[in-house]
Amino acid sequence: MSNDPLYDEFQEAVDYINSYTDPLPADFLLKLYAYYKIANKNYDNPGSKTPLINAFKANALIQAQNLNRQEAMKNYVALVEELKRK
Repeated sequence: MSNDPLYDEFQEAVDYINSYTDPLPADFLLKLYAYYKIANKNYDNPGSKTPLINAFKANALIQAQNLNRQEAMKNYVALVEELKRK
């Protein structure tokens, strides 16, 4: 999959977020979480020890459930690009 330009863009966006040090709004992080999980075909339940966090993560996944893998990658990249413009 490394020959796919979308996948490469997605990986760059993930790397950018992983190195980002400023605080980010919770709703932004939840969207990234859902898009990341769908893009990586990770359908495991949220693994937080805090039930409320699990509920928010599950809700984010439910809201994004109709996206396919490519759409999730595009949305993730678009959110990161929006962050870079700020």
